[in-house]
Amino acid sequence: MNMTNTTQFPPLLKSLLCSLANTNKAIMVNSSVWLICLSALFLGHGVLELEASHHVYRQLQTLEFPPVNQPYRTSFHFQPERNWMNGPMIYKGIYHLFYQYNPSGALSGTKVWGHSTSTDLINWIPHDPAIYPSQLSDSNGCWSGSATILPWDQPAILYTGIDQQGQQVQNLAIPKNLSDPYLLEWVKSPNNPLMAPTPINKIDPNSFRDPSTAWLGLDGRWRMIIGSVRRNRGMAILYRSKDFVHWTKAQHPLYSAKDTGMWECPDFFPVSNSSMNGVDTSMLGSSIKHVLKASLNGHDSYTIGTYNHDKDIYIPDNGSMESDPRLRYDYGRYYASKTFFDSAKNRRILWGWISEGTTNETLDIMKGWSGIQGFPRQIWLDKSGKQLMQWPIAEIEKLRRNQVDMPSMVLKGGSVLEVSGVNATQADVDIAFEIPKLDKVELLDPNWTDPQQLCSQKGALVGGELGPFGLKVLASKGLQEYTAVFFRIFKDQNKFVVLMCSDQSRSSSNLDYDKSTYGAFVDVDPVNEKLSLRTLIDHSVVESFGGEGKTCITARVYPTLAIDSGAHLYTFNNGTQNVTISRLSAWSMEKAQIS
Repeated sequence: MNMTNTTQFPPLLKSLLCSLANTNKAIMVNSSVWLICLSALFLGHGVLELEASHHVYRQLQTLEFPPVNQPYRTSFHFQPERNWMNGPMIYKGIYHLFYQYNPSGALSGTKVWGHSTSTDLINWIPHDPAIYPSQLSDSNGCWSGSATILPWDQPAILYTGIDQQGQQVQNLAIPKNLSDPYLLEWVKSPNNPLMAPTPINKIDPNSFRDPSTAWLGLDGRWRMIIGSVRRNRGMAILYRSKDFVHWTKAQHPLYSAKDTGMWECPDFFPVSNSSMNGVDTSMLGSSIKHVLKASLNGHDSYTIGTYNHDKDIYIPDNGSMESDPRLRYDYGRYYASKTFFDSAKNRRILWGWISEGTTNETLDIMKGWSGIQGFPRQIWLDKSGKQLMQWPIAEIEKLRRNQVDMPSMVLKGGSVLEVSGVNATQADVDIAFEIPKLDKVELLDPNWTDPQQLCSQKGALVGGELGPFGLKVLASKGLQEYTAVFFRIFKDQNKFVVLMCSDQSRSSSNLDYDKSTYGAFVDVDPVNEKLSLRTLIDHSVVESFGGEGKTCITARVYPTLAIDSGAHLYTFNNGTQNVTISRLSAWSMEKAQIS
């Protein structure tokens, strides 16, 4: 056996690994990374055994696969080959996507951490799941969590386990072999659970989950937050640690807001107020603002504010979570999102989960899979400092083929124009509109404060003065089926208001699928700015970015006529006034290698 010199390992990692080894349980390991604590193991505790996290349920990998040719299965949005679809990161130049996965069925069940890797965030190689239930602290499932890159490039995962009593507790896992860039094997701390609800800390055992990526304070202590709720007051519970193993709950949460309910999947990270570049999660300074996000009430809400690192409190610029409902990552079907800092390209990337739009669960079982990941987005702080901008990562251009450009033209009121030469089931479309005249504009009723409700009332078929105008995607030849993504302009006293809608009401003739209409206001000035709309179309997913990424809406649609060669793409104007298409480019998209 080759003994490893402990001085070759970073002090923080030695502290972490020795803490893991400091137990009366038996341990036996093969990886040299654990040899740094070998003398302590033999002298004080005998031979110990640390369980690798993927020895349980391996027989479930032999389940039969569902039919491959399915019209709703996506081609460049990540999803596992089958069944129900946590913390992304980059390590040694390899991107890792960990995700909630039920290996035994298409519906939600006992979770494991699925694991895939990529070199470009587009094409993915699947691996055996990284973390399985194998301890008392996760015997009923390994649920959501986050990855943190410790100093000296050492990955660590904190995740929520459901223990043998059904309580939500927090656990730690680290790679077994740090020299493996694919991180195929993970081992769990024998100290798990590291954090658990008790009567003393007044934490509800059923509302204590989803640990965030940790950040390192100026005092050398780690911080991280966990989502919770108390008397309907949502909160981000703050924990601190010196060694990433022993965690102490702070007296007060990082932030909380009344009447918001349970905060799931909290995320806390810095953004630069002077650059589109991302910054490391532990970054502080005068050029930094902070973002606090929580998944609540079916959507991902965020605020931008200031982090007081001396007092460990967060102060939003625009009030609390409930006071500014406009600030969402996405106004459609988008939830449980997570960001990570891509150190290779100095950017922060956002991943989000897109659920099925199924009202009948039998359909998911028949498909054999349920849920996908949204296409990864780069995010940064808008120049106004009031909201985040989002845009599909540049790597998507690798999949573009057969570019179609249309010349600048006037789109007359009441007209529909087909965009030919594009695979309409698998496309990237970028269009921009200019408004020649703004003298006749529908007045905005003071009661129209809910954009989604307004879009439902004034859908694609309801003509106005300026709008609706935009795209009809996944459309059948006779327009019996389509999903409309469009703008409508209103006048509100001395300013113009731009409404963006994603109307699914005619997306399918199948009554078992959701046909909601989504909407949001876009902070653009139609007098001085073009109204841009970029839409990613992928069989059953329509992701739309309005105002160069100021407003995003994701829809899940299931046409019965507009599939394969029966799908078409149109631009339309159902308003009475003409609008100008100043730019339209569309690309057919190749299928990514995902499995």
